[in-house]
Amino acid sequence: MRRREFIAGLGSAAAWPMAVRAQQPKMPVIGYLSSRSSESDTSMLVAFRRGLNDTGYVEGRNLAIEYRFADGQYDLLPALGADLASQKVAVIAFAGGTAHEGVLRFIRASQIPIVLNAGRIIDLLVPNYNRPGGNITGINSLVGSLTSKHVSLLHDLVPNAKTIALLRDRGFKLDAVSPELSTLPQLEDEARVAATTFGLQLLLFYAGTDGEIDAAFDRQRPDALVIVTSPFFVTRAKQIAALIAGLGSAVAWPVAARAQRPVLPMVGYLSSVSSHDVELAAKTAFLRRDV
Repeated sequence: MRRREFIAGLGSAAAWPMAVRAQQPKMPVIGYLSSRSSESDTSMLVAFRRGLNDTGYVEGRNLAIEYRFADGQYDLLPALGADLASQKVAVIAFAGGTAHEGVLRFIRASQIPIVLNAGRIIDLLVPNYNRPGGNITGINSLVGSLTSKHVSLLHDLVPNAKTIALLRDRGFKLDAVSPELSTLPQLEDEARVAATTFGLQLLLFYAGTDGEIDAAFDRQRPDALVIVTSPFFVTRAKQIAALIAGLGSAVAWPVAARAQRPVLPMVGYLSSVSSHDVELAAKTAFLRRDV
Protein backbone atom coordinates (compact mmCIF):
# COMPACT_ATOMS: atom_id res chain seq x y z
CA MET A 1 0.00 0.00 0.00
CA ARG A 2 1.29 3.43 -0.86
CA ARG A 3 2.15 5.81 1.98
CA ARG A 4 -0.49 8.35 0.86
CA GLU A 5 -3.23 5.67 0.77
CA PHE A 6 -2.19 4.39 4.19
CA ILE A 7 -2.44 7.85 5.78
CA ALA A 8 -5.84 8.43 4.16
CA GLY A 9 -7.03 5.10 5.55
CA LEU A 10 -5.91 6.09 9.06
CA GLY A 11 -7.86 9.33 8.74
CA SER A 12 -11.02 7.47 7.75
CA ALA A 13 -10.60 4.99 10.63
CA ALA A 14 -10.14 7.81 13.14
CA ALA A 15 -13.22 9.64 11.87
CA TRP A 16 -15.45 6.55 12.04
CA PRO A 17 -15.77 6.35 15.88
CA MET A 18 -16.49 10.09 16.00
CA ALA A 19 -19.28 9.66 13.47
CA VAL A 20 -20.75 6.81 15.52
CA ARG A 21 -20.67 8.92 18.66
CA ALA A 22 -22.32 11.81 16.84
CA GLN A 23 -25.20 9.54 15.86
CA GLN A 24 -25.88 8.42 19.45
CA PRO A 25 -29.01 9.98 20.98
CA LYS A 26 -28.40 12.95 23.25
CA MET A 27 -28.89 12.32 26.97
CA PRO A 28 -32.11 14.01 28.15
CA VAL A 29 -31.77 16.79 30.72
CA ILE A 30 -34.37 17.75 33.32
CA GLY A 31 -34.39 20.59 35.83
CA TYR A 32 -34.91 20.46 39.59
CA LEU A 33 -36.01 23.80 41.07
CA SER A 34 -36.42 24.17 44.83
CA SER A 35 -37.20 27.08 47.10
CA ARG A 36 -35.14 25.30 49.76
CA SER A 37 -31.39 24.40 49.79
CA SER A 38 -29.46 21.38 48.57
CA GLU A 39 -28.73 20.42 52.18
CA SER A 40 -32.32 20.67 53.38
CA ASP A 41 -33.51 18.75 50.29
CA THR A 42 -31.07 15.86 50.83
CA SER A 43 -33.70 13.28 51.81
CA MET A 44 -36.11 14.50 49.16
CA LEU A 45 -33.46 14.29 46.44
CA VAL A 46 -32.70 10.70 47.43
CA ALA A 47 -36.40 9.91 47.04
CA PHE A 48 -36.62 11.90 43.80
CA ARG A 49 -33.76 9.95 42.25
CA ARG A 50 -35.28 6.70 43.52
CA GLY A 51 -38.52 7.60 41.76
CA LEU A 52 -36.58 8.26 38.55
CA ASN A 53 -34.76 4.95 38.91
CA ASP A 54 -38.09 3.14 39.27
CA THR A 55 -39.08 4.50 35.85
CA GLY A 56 -35.80 3.43 34.23
CA TYR A 57 -33.83 6.69 34.48
CA VAL A 58 -30.48 6.84 36.30
CA GLU A 59 -28.72 10.16 36.75
CA GLY A 60 -25.41 10.20 34.91
CA ARG A 61 -26.23 7.07 32.92
CA ASN A 62 -29.21 7.94 30.75
CA LEU A 63 -30.36 11.22 32.35
CA ALA A 64 -28.77 14.51 33.42
CA ILE A 65 -30.26 16.83 36.07
CA GLU A 66 -29.68 20.57 36.41
CA TYR A 67 -30.24 21.77 40.00
CA ARG A 68 -31.22 25.23 41.18
CA PHE A 69 -31.88 26.15 44.85
CA ALA A 70 -33.26 29.44 46.20
CA ASP A 71 -32.18 28.77 49.82
CA GLY A 72 -35.41 30.21 51.16
CA GLN A 73 -35.10 33.43 49.12
CA TYR A 74 -38.38 33.27 47.25
CA ASP A 75 -37.71 36.27 45.01
CA LEU A 76 -34.88 34.31 43.34
CA LEU A 77 -37.19 31.59 42.05
CA PRO A 78 -38.36 33.23 38.78
CA ALA A 79 -34.75 33.94 37.70
CA LEU A 80 -33.63 30.44 38.66
CA GLY A 81 -36.53 28.97 36.70
CA ALA A 82 -35.68 31.13 33.69
CA ASP A 83 -32.08 29.95 33.91
CA LEU A 84 -33.24 26.34 33.78
CA ALA A 85 -35.41 27.15 30.79
CA SER A 86 -32.39 28.65 29.03
CA GLN A 87 -30.61 25.31 29.50
CA LYS A 88 -33.30 23.71 27.30
CA VAL A 89 -34.31 21.17 29.94
CA ALA A 90 -37.10 18.80 28.93
CA VAL A 91 -39.12 19.30 32.12
CA ILE A 92 -38.80 21.13 35.45
CA ALA A 93 -39.60 19.48 38.78
CA PHE A 94 -40.55 22.32 41.15
CA ALA A 95 -40.37 21.57 44.88
CA GLY A 96 -41.50 23.74 47.76
CA GLY A 97 -43.47 26.34 45.88
CA THR A 98 -44.75 29.67 47.08
CA ALA A 99 -47.61 31.76 45.73
CA HIS A 100 -45.55 34.88 44.98
CA GLU A 101 -46.74 36.69 41.87
CA GLY A 102 -43.37 36.33 40.13
CA VAL A 103 -43.38 32.56 40.69
CA LEU A 104 -46.93 32.18 39.41
CA ARG A 105 -46.16 34.29 36.34
CA PHE A 106 -43.12 32.16 35.53
CA ILE A 107 -45.08 28.91 35.85
CA ARG A 108 -48.01 30.15 33.76
CA ALA A 109 -45.74 31.49 31.01
CA SER A 110 -43.40 28.50 30.87
CA GLN A 111 -43.21 26.64 27.57
CA ILE A 112 -41.47 23.79 29.42
CA PRO A 113 -43.63 21.24 31.27
CA ILE A 114 -43.51 21.78 35.03
CA VAL A 115 -44.17 19.06 37.60
CA LEU A 116 -45.22 20.65 40.88
CA ASN A 117 -44.71 19.28 44.36
CA ALA A 118 -45.75 22.56 45.81
CA GLY A 119 -48.86 22.23 47.92
CA ARG A 120 -51.91 24.42 47.49
CA ILE A 121 -50.47 26.81 44.90
CA ILE A 122 -51.63 24.16 42.44
CA ASP A 123 -55.16 25.41 43.20
CA LEU A 124 -54.17 28.76 41.70
CA LEU A 125 -52.69 27.28 38.54
CA VAL A 126 -54.98 24.52 37.32
CA PRO A 127 -58.75 24.67 36.73
CA ASN A 128 -59.26 20.97 37.38
CA TYR A 129 -57.13 18.34 39.10
CA ASN A 130 -58.16 15.61 36.69
CA ARG A 131 -57.45 17.76 33.63
CA PRO A 132 -54.92 20.42 34.65
CA GLY A 133 -54.28 21.50 31.05
CA GLY A 134 -51.35 23.51 29.75
CA ASN A 135 -47.84 22.49 30.76
CA ILE A 136 -48.58 21.94 34.45
CA THR A 137 -49.04 18.73 36.41
CA GLY A 138 -48.00 17.61 39.87
CA ILE A 139 -48.95 16.45 43.33
CA ASN A 140 -50.99 18.05 46.08
CA SER A 141 -51.24 16.13 49.33
CA LEU A 142 -54.75 17.58 49.88
CA VAL A 143 -54.08 17.79 53.60
CA GLY A 144 -56.08 20.53 55.22
CA SER A 145 -54.75 22.77 57.95
CA LEU A 146 -53.56 20.81 60.97
CA THR A 147 -53.02 23.83 63.21
CA SER A 148 -55.82 22.96 65.62
CA LYS A 149 -54.53 19.38 65.78
CA HIS A 150 -51.08 20.65 66.72
CA VAL A 151 -52.55 22.87 69.44
CA SER A 152 -54.52 19.90 70.77
CA LEU A 153 -51.43 17.69 70.67
CA LEU A 154 -49.38 20.21 72.64
CA HIS A 155 -52.19 20.65 75.17
CA ASP A 156 -52.12 16.88 75.75
CA LEU A 157 -48.32 16.98 76.19
CA VAL A 158 -48.35 20.00 78.50
CA PRO A 159 -51.81 20.16 80.10
CA ASN A 160 -50.73 22.91 82.52
CA ALA A 161 -49.58 25.25 79.75
CA LYS A 162 -50.92 28.81 79.89
CA THR A 163 -49.50 30.29 76.68
CA ILE A 164 -48.97 28.95 73.16
CA ALA A 165 -47.27 30.72 70.26
CA LEU A 166 -47.68 30.39 66.51
CA LEU A 167 -44.49 31.10 64.53
CA ARG A 168 -44.92 31.97 60.84
CA ASP A 169 -42.57 32.79 57.98
CA ARG A 170 -43.19 36.46 57.24
CA GLY A 171 -42.35 36.14 53.54
CA PHE A 172 -44.01 32.83 52.71
CA LYS A 173 -47.26 32.84 50.76
CA LEU A 174 -49.34 29.72 50.37
CA ASP A 175 -52.19 31.25 48.43
CA ALA A 176 -52.60 34.72 49.88
CA VAL A 177 -52.89 36.18 46.38
CA SER A 178 -56.30 34.53 46.14
CA PRO A 179 -58.64 35.88 48.84
CA GLU A 180 -61.17 33.09 48.43
CA LEU A 181 -58.42 30.51 49.04
CA SER A 182 -56.37 32.49 51.55
CA THR A 183 -54.93 30.05 54.07
CA LEU A 184 -52.57 32.05 56.24
CA PRO A 185 -55.19 34.18 58.03
CA GLN A 186 -57.21 30.98 58.38
CA LEU A 187 -54.28 29.35 60.18
CA GLU A 188 -54.21 32.16 62.72
CA ASP A 189 -57.98 32.02 63.22
CA GLU A 190 -57.84 28.25 63.62
CA ALA A 191 -55.04 28.53 66.16
CA ARG A 192 -56.94 31.22 68.05
CA VAL A 193 -60.11 29.09 68.25
CA ALA A 194 -58.15 26.03 69.37
CA ALA A 195 -56.21 28.03 71.97
CA THR A 196 -59.44 29.47 73.37
CA THR A 197 -60.94 25.97 73.56
CA PHE A 198 -58.11 24.85 75.83
CA GLY A 199 -57.92 28.08 77.81
CA LEU A 200 -54.59 29.12 76.29
CA GLN A 201 -53.32 32.60 75.47
CA LEU A 202 -52.20 32.74 71.83
CA LEU A 203 -49.06 34.67 70.85
CA LEU A 204 -48.24 35.40 67.19
CA PHE A 205 -44.58 35.48 66.12
CA TYR A 206 -43.27 36.29 62.62
CA ALA A 207 -39.82 35.79 61.11
CA GLY A 208 -38.44 36.29 57.61
CA THR A 209 -34.69 36.50 58.27
CA ASP A 210 -32.12 34.69 60.41
CA GLY A 211 -32.12 37.60 62.83
CA GLU A 212 -35.90 37.61 63.12
CA ILE A 213 -35.86 33.88 63.92
CA ASP A 214 -33.46 34.56 66.81
CA ALA A 215 -35.58 37.51 67.94
CA ALA A 216 -38.77 35.42 67.90
CA PHE A 217 -37.24 32.96 70.35
CA ASP A 218 -35.88 35.79 72.52
CA ARG A 219 -39.35 37.24 73.03
CA GLN A 220 -41.82 36.12 75.68
CA ARG A 221 -41.24 32.39 76.08
CA PRO A 222 -44.48 30.44 75.59
CA ASP A 223 -45.21 27.13 77.27
CA ALA A 224 -45.83 25.61 73.83
CA LEU A 225 -45.01 26.56 70.26
CA VAL A 226 -46.46 25.67 66.86
CA ILE A 227 -44.16 26.36 63.91
CA VAL A 228 -45.95 26.78 60.57
CA THR A 229 -43.42 25.17 58.25
CA SER A 230 -42.11 26.91 55.16
CA PRO A 231 -39.19 26.47 52.75
CA PHE A 232 -37.26 29.24 54.55
CA PHE A 233 -37.76 27.60 57.95
CA VAL A 234 -36.70 24.25 56.46
CA THR A 235 -33.42 25.74 55.25
CA ARG A 236 -32.83 27.10 58.77
CA ALA A 237 -33.66 23.80 60.49
CA LYS A 238 -30.38 23.60 62.43
CA GLN A 239 -30.72 27.17 63.68
CA ILE A 240 -34.32 26.59 64.77
CA ALA A 241 -33.45 23.23 66.37
CA ALA A 242 -30.72 24.89 68.45
CA LEU A 243 -33.18 27.57 69.58
CA ILE A 244 -35.81 24.94 70.41
CA ALA A 245 -33.23 23.16 72.59
CA GLY A 246 -32.83 26.30 74.69
CA LEU A 247 -36.52 27.16 74.76
CA GLY A 248 -37.68 24.53 77.22
CA SER A 249 -41.14 24.43 75.66
CA ALA A 250 -43.16 21.78 73.88
CA VAL A 251 -42.96 22.31 70.12
CA ALA A 252 -45.04 21.07 67.17
CA TRP A 253 -43.23 21.43 63.86
CA PRO A 254 -44.44 19.50 60.77
CA VAL A 255 -40.99 19.41 59.19
CA ALA A 256 -39.68 17.50 62.20
CA ALA A 257 -41.70 14.50 61.03
CA ARG A 258 -40.57 14.64 57.43
CA ALA A 259 -37.39 15.45 55.49
CA GLN A 260 -35.33 16.84 58.38
CA ARG A 261 -35.03 13.77 60.60
CA PRO A 262 -31.28 13.47 59.90
CA VAL A 263 -30.80 17.19 60.69
CA LEU A 264 -32.88 17.75 63.80
CA PRO A 265 -31.80 16.48 67.20
CA MET A 266 -34.58 15.30 69.47
CA VAL A 267 -34.99 18.23 71.83
CA GLY A 268 -37.59 18.37 74.58
CA TYR A 269 -41.11 17.72 73.32
CA LEU A 270 -40.86 17.85 69.53
CA SER A 271 -43.96 16.44 67.90
CA SER A 272 -45.97 16.76 64.72
CA VAL A 273 -48.74 15.51 62.48
CA SER A 274 -48.12 16.02 58.75
CA SER A 275 -47.98 14.54 55.26
CA HIS A 276 -44.86 12.70 54.06
CA ASP A 277 -43.04 15.07 51.69
CA VAL A 278 -40.18 12.64 51.03
CA GLU A 279 -42.51 10.08 49.48
CA LEU A 280 -44.26 12.86 47.55
CA ALA A 281 -40.85 13.70 46.03
CA ALA A 282 -40.54 10.13 44.76
CA LYS A 283 -44.02 10.37 43.22
CA THR A 284 -43.05 13.67 41.57
CA ALA A 285 -40.23 11.85 39.78
CA PHE A 286 -42.69 9.18 38.67
CA LEU A 287 -44.95 11.85 37.15
CA ARG A 288 -41.97 13.19 35.17
CA ARG A 289 -42.05 10.00 33.12
CA ASP A 290 -45.54 10.78 31.82
CA VAL A 291 -44.91 14.43 30.90
